Amino acid sequence: MGTQKQQTRGLFITLEGVEGSGKSTQIRYLAEALTQRGYRVLQTREPGGTATAEAIRHILLTASSHEPVTPQTEALLILAARSQHVTHLIKPALRQGTVVLCDRFFDSTVAYQGFARGLDLQWLRAANKVATDGLTPNLTVVLDLPVSVGLARRRADRGQQNRLDRETERFHRKVRRGFLALAAEEPGRMKIVNANRPAQEVRDELTEIVVGWIARQRHPLRSRS
Repeated sequence: MGTQKQQTRGLFITLEGVEGSGKSTQIRYLAEALTQRGYRVLQTREPGGTATAEAIRHILLTASSHEPVTPQTEALLILAARSQHVTHLIKPALRQGTVVLCDRFFDSTVAYQGFARGLDLQWLRAANKVATDGLTPNLTVVLDLPVSVGLARRRADRGQQNRLDRETERFHRKVRRGFLALAAEEPGRMKIVNANRPAQEVRDELTEIVVGWIARQRHPLRSRS
């Protein structure tokens, strides 16, 4: 029974990176590549993924300057959204043997609210464990590039800027250092891809990493006969 359950369980893959690293574009490419290879794929994002979590996302990214959001409030809202996301979308998909691709997850919480905002990492990890019931990505790819390049990309797209885009460059440098520190701590789970290149080159390397990694798993999750 245990082996059968393991064979029907999906895989949870996350993309991380600083603002402007191209995650949203690359995750769409990756979903298409995996679908073409016969995998059942769910593409989602954080904060968000469910109606309640998307409502929390709106609060987080468009909060009024008249009432600044405290780091603690920011973290708790993100964790609340994640609890809804994991419970109602991610875990059901994994139980069905789906490859779940998520644009940001807990590594972003550590990088943004921990390294950049200064919240206690032990507290964040404990709270996240409660919010997710211990769910951890099987594979995480960090799209890395200089902060100045990423912010220039974001700020060139004037209609898409949010509250985090308006943070200082110093803040975003802390975020980048956070991602690189996490990847150094967990090289088995986290892979770094140089995102300061043409999108096609990033796409090719990302696809190669993920497709190769899935192929090495004991249950390749082919969904179509």
